[in-house]
Amino acid sequence: MAISDTYLLTLSCRNRPGIVARVATHLFMHDANIQDAQQFDDEETGRFFMRVRFGLLSDAASLDDLRESFAEVATTFGMDWTIRSRRDKQRVVIMVSRFDHCLTDILYRWRMGELDMDIVGIIANYPRETYAAHEFGDIPFDYLPITKDTKPEQEAAVWRVVQERKADLVILARYMQILSDDLATKLADRCINIHHSFLPGFKGAKPYHQAFERGVKLIGATAHYVTSDLDEGPIIEQDVERISHVDTPDDLVRKGRDIERRVLSRAIAWHLDGRVLRNGTKTVVFRD
Repeated sequence: MAISDTYLLTLSCRNRPGIVARVATHLFMHDANIQDAQQFDDEETGRFFMRVRFGLLSDAASLDDLRESFAEVATTFGMDWTIRSRRDKQRVVIMVSRFDHCLTDILYRWRMGELDMDIVGIIANYPRETYAAHEFGDIPFDYLPITKDTKPEQEAAVWRVVQERKADLVILARYMQILSDDLATKLADRCINIHHSFLPGFKGAKPYHQAFERGVKLIGATAHYVTSDLDEGPIIEQDVERISHVDTPDDLVRKGRDIERRVLSRAIAWHLDGRVLRNGTKTVVFRD
């Protein structure tokens, strides 16, 4: 049984009997072999979510034909859905400010093949020499400084870069600027931010110092989709680390950087692999 490529079907719709049977039957009738299937019925919202990884058994089978035929199934159940080849890498733009630890981690994981994507641009509000220790290679770098007065023009330039590079995903790798409602809306469900707190938590300047002053015993980080509500977007991943009275603010900052890196990388990897489905103000994450 030869399979030359693998594909992903993701869908969500109002829950009703027969969805799984109809999907499986349709794939079988079109020479598809299901390799992995995950599903979730949200009893609170009445929504159904599904992720299917499959291969096509016949060289004559066409993904375009499968998409066209599956549209009828999707219409019947009122599905929001996508089918794509896992070979099709998503095009990614990374936005960063002065703190570069998340950028460093993303670039390393990308070069090691852990994050299967095409980085089509890095946007920073600090000049290129700020990142002198990094080798960006052929990745385009755009220095777009921002002030309170120039924010509309800067964000217009950001949007042009996203459009011209045909970016599928924007990553805020500790980009320390609040996106306007307009830009956040344009990037809905395709912009991931890493927040330096286990939300909800300490907001504003020096969050780790605030945590230190309150004598917290856990610190954490949260990766979420960006929305117009500051730090209130659907959460993708979170993690924490226990601390004690012997930890200084510098210790908290150091440990916090490690948490931020791993939380953001997991959120990116899951998004790229079609494992994150939007569920209103929440997400469904089909982990391995």
